[in-house]
Amino acid sequence: MTLKARDEAPAVVSPSGNGRLVMLVDNAVTGDSRVQKEARSAAEAGWDVVLLGIARGSEESHWSLGDVDVRLLCLGTDLRLRPREFQPPRRHRLLAYRPGRLVRFRTRQLTAWEADLAARRSGRTGAALITLWPLRLRLAFAGAWIRARLACTRRLTPAASSTTARTNAAPDWARRAVRRWPWLRHGKWLAAPLYWRRSPAAAMARRRTGNTWTDRLRVRLWTSLFPRRGWRWLHPHLWSYELAMGPVIDELAPDLIHANDFRMIGVGARAKLRAATAGRDVRLVWDAHEYIPGTKPPADRRWLPAVCAHEAEYARHADAVLTVSDELARLLQARHRLPRRPAVVLNAPDITGREPVVATDIRAACGLRDDDPLLVYSGAAAEQRGLRIMVQTLPRLPGVHVAFVVPRPGDAFVRAQVALAERLGVADRLHVLDYVPHDQVVPFLAGADAGVIPIHHWPNHELALITKFFEYSHARLPLIVSDVRTMAATVRRTGQGEVFTAQNAGDYLRAVETVLADAAVYRKVYTDGELLENWTWHRQAGVLLDTYRQAMAPPA
Repeated sequence: MTLKARDEAPAVVSPSGNGRLVMLVDNAVTGDSRVQKEARSAAEAGWDVVLLGIARGSEESHWSLGDVDVRLLCLGTDLRLRPREFQPPRRHRLLAYRPGRLVRFRTRQLTAWEADLAARRSGRTGAALITLWPLRLRLAFAGAWIRARLACTRRLTPAASSTTARTNAAPDWARRAVRRWPWLRHGKWLAAPLYWRRSPAAAMARRRTGNTWTDRLRVRLWTSLFPRRGWRWLHPHLWSYELAMGPVIDELAPDLIHANDFRMIGVGARAKLRAATAGRDVRLVWDAHEYIPGTKPPADRRWLPAVCAHEAEYARHADAVLTVSDELARLLQARHRLPRRPAVVLNAPDITGREPVVATDIRAACGLRDDDPLLVYSGAAAEQRGLRIMVQTLPRLPGVHVAFVVPRPGDAFVRAQVALAERLGVADRLHVLDYVPHDQVVPFLAGADAGVIPIHHWPNHELALITKFFEYSHARLPLIVSDVRTMAATVRRTGQGEVFTAQNAGDYLRAVETVLADAAVYRKVYTDGELLENWTWHRQAGVLLDTYRQAMAPPA
């Protein structure tokens, strides 16, 4: 991956024959091999590609990935929580208020409302606009009230004033009261005793995870009354992506938008609608990486119904759909009533055309000898990924080493596995390594003795061959996989490894010992060149570019 720092944004005019392609992703790009390969393949095919992602920190960045312009935008977090979550329970709000965040929330909420109204107004004319008047009136009254309160805040709060003159406009007594009031409400004399005794942190945690009876009632209410639009109240943080990316997309004036996964489909669809209102024809390709109803949701109970509703509202605006497996394509077509079956683009390694320069392999990175048995897991680290079983069984596998190649080695879950290894006395045989660039993954992993995929049974895990499956295969590693449906069936058919019962330590030990006893037997499978040739990015890029051509074709 070539990273070149840039001082200026590229010009909006597209120099290529195909047109301008804006690709959207909800991460920092560097750890997403699929998005990087898609963007480079599109650029090599003549598209002028701009890849928009989300910066991890508070500063935007701009660099290049080959011929692809990459911009990482800052994502505001003020819409992640609702106003009631900024404050302790209502009966103590008078004495235990934390000033500051509510003002920023309301400001961004107004911007989100305006963006929503603009998107819903796009494409409507004449009588159809009349149906929006009730919404416009409600937002006008709410907006006027919020703006009035914000104006009072700016007049009375010296820290919020933009100029010294505005600060001095408030009377001295008002400025002194404003300075003292937050201290009194949040100070040790009144706020702290009442807040911590009668409103413990657990109550605030329940609010943030949607685990109160009022939150459960809200989920039931909004999903029943507004099956598609309810996400606006359940998970307004989705607006943060719109506020960060929407203006940039409009400035770039793309011919085609490639929206990756469920968060970006809304951003891409609204940009398409705004372009139609402005008289421009923009096409939208949606790349669905996961089956959202089958994912393991976070602690927030509002998240899953909200993102399902968000996806359902905007999926119909896609001109073409991509996904990662045949079964997922069937489910998506049925769920969203798509006119055509989504095309399948596997996230296979790119092993042609560019020879990566690999500084070291995984065995050298772990400081191991050639005869030290080494099992590797490469990918995201989370409880449902099954990494814990690899650590728990190490005491029963003398001499065997385990390597985790993960995007964030300092993550809390990874630290917990290191602590577990220390308690079991095997910390010297657990190695945690950082990601390498996607075009170096295969040669980097090739030094291991086996690749492990111990993921748990979740509906989304059953549907596809995941990225690490292809990377292990091209590294010629014997596989040890849990019995999730698609991967287990493939391993049994090809004979490239062993299958064990998910979360069963005894069966996992059996699979590991069987593979390590005669790894050469499993490696022989890879002498069949046709097997690996089907799992290359060269094959998948052809499907990607055909999908772009179909999306850009004039309507029949």
